[in-house]
Amino acid sequence: MSRPFRGLGAAGLLLASTAVAVVATAGPASADTQVCDKYGTTTVDRYVAMNNVWGADTPQCFTTTNSGFTITKADNKKATNGAPLSYTAIYLGCHYGNCSPGTNLPMQVSQISSATSSASFSYPTSGVYNAAYDIWLDPSSRKDGENKLELMIWFNRQGPISPAGTPAGTATVAGRSWEVWAGDGPNRRVVTYAARSPMTSWNFNVMDFINDVKTHSNLTDSWYLTSIQTGFEPWVGGTGLAVNSFTADVNGGGAAQRNRPEQPPAPAPTSAAATPVTPATPSAPVTPTRQPAPQPSPTRGDGHTYVVQPGDTLSGIAAREHVTGGWRRLYWLNRHVVGADPDLIVPGQRLTLR
Repeated sequence: MSRPFRGLGAAGLLLASTAVAVVATAGPASADTQVCDKYGTTTVDRYVAMNNVWGADTPQCFTTTNSGFTITKADNKKATNGAPLSYTAIYLGCHYGNCSPGTNLPMQVSQISSATSSASFSYPTSGVYNAAYDIWLDPSSRKDGENKLELMIWFNRQGPISPAGTPAGTATVAGRSWEVWAGDGPNRRVVTYAARSPMTSWNFNVMDFINDVKTHSNLTDSWYLTSIQTGFEPWVGGTGLAVNSFTADVNGGGAAQRNRPEQPPAPAPTSAAATPVTPATPSAPVTPTRQPAPQPSPTRGDGHTYVVQPGDTLSGIAAREHVTGGWRRLYWLNRHVVGADPDLIVPGQRLTLR
């Protein structure tokens, strides 16, 4: 079992990061199934719910619902200047060899056409904890062991706790502003997006975060998404913390399938027996046909705009212009210009790049 890394904050502050642990598997669950084993797991629909009390020997239990779980017993008491004591969570994908039923993860990032998730939470008024997503990525398609990149999204934090690492600025992702923290442990990098105010529910595009975290890590599209998890890291208390509902869906096909250049139309068939036709002599001077105006050249004078050229695609523009977040980010910035279909862009359209 791996412990979270330490000592990355100012004055030796011990900061929070989700721990990873080898989990003990259990059978399928129905609503009201209780799990109290330290590393006990069970299934909830097509997901796995895990207790994962990796950082203490304090008894803790959770009870499943139809679409999530509730921590029903937790007498946690741990100093807040160190790591949390558990990450009780529900997930899609594979975590230390325990894979959710029928999952298509791990999947290479370049092959993901969409990845979405939603969750809603209930919080007790007392205790010290965070509510977080934990999205794991790795250079290989491993289903066991510790991944090289941990992308966390903190929906809520209560008490004097901070994400792992040190502040790395702010970011606007999926239409919201986040504090970004980043740091390196012995075996993995952790990047956390912390909400500026508590969130009780959200439906979002996971790829927005995966694309943004490339600016804070060495993640590339050749890496693999291995799991999407959400739950709680408690330090003090924890009874009453609940994931009321959780969904996650990852689909393959790849972004390239959506933004491939249009193929030119095939030439009209020619009859083998066609007789050449001699054009008639015009009885009056023919007015020359107006030639289309030349397309404007790409405009990058301020480094923030681009004028669409014939044959351009959003994916091609994003790659050439090094748009953070790729074509999805480029489309999001310019959806009022492009319209509802990101495959349809028109020469002459002026796109915002930043």
